[in-house]
Amino acid sequence: MVRRCLVTLRPFRIFVLGIGFFTLCFLMTSLGGQFSAKRLGDSPFTIRTEVMGALESRGVLRRMSDMLEMLMKRMDILARLENSTDFHKGDEARFPLDRSPAAGLMERIQAIAQNVSDIAIKVDQILRNSLLNGKVMEGRRDQCEVPRDPKYPDCAGKVEWMRARWTSDPCYAFFGVDGTECSFLIYLSEVEWFCPPLPWRNHTVAMPSPPPPPPAQAVFRRDLARLLELIGTGKESLSFMKKRIRHLAQQWLRAARRLEQRLAGRQRDQKHILVHIGFLTEESGDVFSPRVLKGGPLGEMVQWADILAALFMLGHSLRVTVSLKELQSHLGVPPGRGNCPLTSPLPFDLIYTDYHGLQQMKQHMGLSFKKYRCRVRVIDTFGTEPAYNHEEYATLRGYRTNWGYWNLQPRQFMTMFPHTPDNSFMGFVSEELNQTERQLIKANKVSSMAVVYGKEASIWKGKEKFLAILNKYMEIHGTVYYETQRPPEVPAFVKNHGLLPQHEFQQLLRKAKVGEAIPGPCPPLPVACIFLGCGFSPFLSSPSVSSQHPYAEDFIGKPHVWTVDYNNSEEFEAAIKTIMRTQVDPYLPYEYTCEGMLERIHAYIQHQVGENPCPPWGTKSPAMQSPPSPLALSPNSTHLVWSPSAGWAPQAWPPVASLQVWVSEPQHTCTETCRQHGLVCEPSFFRFLNKEEVFLQLSIACDSTEYEMNHLYPAVAENVRECYLQKEPLLFSCAGHHAKYRRLCPCRDFRQGQVALCRDCL
Repeated sequence: MVRRCLVTLRPFRIFVLGIGFFTLCFLMTSLGGQFSAKRLGDSPFTIRTEVMGALESRGVLRRMSDMLEMLMKRMDILARLENSTDFHKGDEARFPLDRSPAAGLMERIQAIAQNVSDIAIKVDQILRNSLLNGKVMEGRRDQCEVPRDPKYPDCAGKVEWMRARWTSDPCYAFFGVDGTECSFLIYLSEVEWFCPPLPWRNHTVAMPSPPPPPPAQAVFRRDLARLLELIGTGKESLSFMKKRIRHLAQQWLRAARRLEQRLAGRQRDQKHILVHIGFLTEESGDVFSPRVLKGGPLGEMVQWADILAALFMLGHSLRVTVSLKELQSHLGVPPGRGNCPLTSPLPFDLIYTDYHGLQQMKQHMGLSFKKYRCRVRVIDTFGTEPAYNHEEYATLRGYRTNWGYWNLQPRQFMTMFPHTPDNSFMGFVSEELNQTERQLIKANKVSSMAVVYGKEASIWKGKEKFLAILNKYMEIHGTVYYETQRPPEVPAFVKNHGLLPQHEFQQLLRKAKVGEAIPGPCPPLPVACIFLGCGFSPFLSSPSVSSQHPYAEDFIGKPHVWTVDYNNSEEFEAAIKTIMRTQVDPYLPYEYTCEGMLERIHAYIQHQVGENPCPPWGTKSPAMQSPPSPLALSPNSTHLVWSPSAGWAPQAWPPVASLQVWVSEPQHTCTETCRQHGLVCEPSFFRFLNKEEVFLQLSIACDSTEYEMNHLYPAVAENVRECYLQKEPLLFSCAGHHAKYRRLCPCRDFRQGQVALCRDCL
């Protein structure tokens, strides 16, 4: 029985399989390193050095061969021992096939031994060739010289910088920089683009790839559950946004169905969109989350919740991040301190973020930030006008601020209210009221109640005079934040509720006759009460802001919106008396409904993505690169329009058919000038009128015409007959005025209730 166990073939089969597996693993380890694809962490300039050396590899193979030969000899001894005894004679009938496999097994072992011997010879040859090639490569690495190519003027300077500072960021070593001259040049030519490719590098010609598959189509969604999962958990601010999305879910679904019917089955490419809410990251402090459930500040999170809902309902592919680590992972940021480009092309068509997120992206994307900056959309509550956006100009002219100087296209900034047409109006959603709710609000309205908006105690300071006038006619309610003691800045006659949750604050506004805002930057939108706002005279902080709420003043107006000078007591009191006698129904502009926001964002995605809003820097003035003016005098000869006989029509958005060119009065902005004619200023049209001949078409005499960098140009100084054209396209601006200049202003029509879009823009 013991002898039978010793000569049974199955253990030997298992053993031989083990030997074969071990041999295969060894060969993959020893030889695979010579031909395997380079890992991201490996140096692209050196042969893999972690494989065994030549002598060690040959020694291991010889030991394997000797072991197999010894195994074969022992098998032969066991076979002879078995043949010399009669122990098996009685069992031959039971095991008739055991001998034949034994002979076959010995033959296989002999074959394996011979193969291992042959492999050892081949490995020896490969290792010799590898060492020889390594010496050649090392020689090339030591012989690199900085190329003198006029197409790459910055190459020498960048190499000098790498010599001194390549160890300042681990990302350079990640991409293979090892301190040699060639590693600098390879990095600067293949990872960055400051040096020409090295001729001795293996630049394989890529085979023509098949055309990419057609992009997936965006389909309006019917459920918001997946969006709630994407938003995630762990922060009170996220809980607030998810609660808001659930509360408005039915309004979003109805709005999506209506817009889908209006678009009548038009093809819409699905965009891959990253939403990074930077102010909620731990690195930015996340000061909002601890106070969000107590009532404030809520404006930013209200807007972000609505942006997420709109993008999702439109059918686009979303990723949502509220941490720096997630942002780095989604972007493909290499390990290090952020000086190197991304490890792969940016996988997103659009990135929506805020100033915190914008700063984080700039710090961690290296040169890729400049390369992909056109895909960024910045949610900017108050907006950024071109004079503040252009870094060089803002520094020279004193417009520099903590939030400006990004050198983006101004349309990439997306605002809460349409403060300036230079930016894109993103907006937010106000809850729509049905007829029953409207009747209930009217029935519960308190005609002698006013809600004064101002959460911070500091903004109440010095406002006692007009508050006392208001108190003569109405009971004043406030929502000023405090922890233990009532702020002394708030007058005693004000009934302060402290910070209120959003739904309680809305109920307070619906009950009041007047919703009034202390002069400040962001008053609420009037929905269920009359809004009383402050007019600025002279203009307060921006050359284009004439009141506390320009949108409400210009596009809603009386009887729902009253704008008065709070420094004029008589005007203020007269307005209060008139408001007391005025009856209004709740009013909500279309652009602040779910459908209005879906419509607007759909138009932006379809047209602003396709137009590639960031032209290369350093280009000449648009007037120098475009054909003759396609404009013509209108029939009444008061302004210019796009000529019906023009031989060309650019693929512009908004369509050029909506363009009208008007000349401003001195001290008037283009925003004001267009509004005076029932239009809105359209900065994307400046390029069509930034031409010397346009002055002639408007019968403006110019003794001289100059190109300069000024956010007021194109303009004319009529008293000296000097005309000026814009030299820097990033400074085309609807804002700004000067007593010296009359500006050329591009205007367009707009959809009723949707100021951001022209009549044919959808």
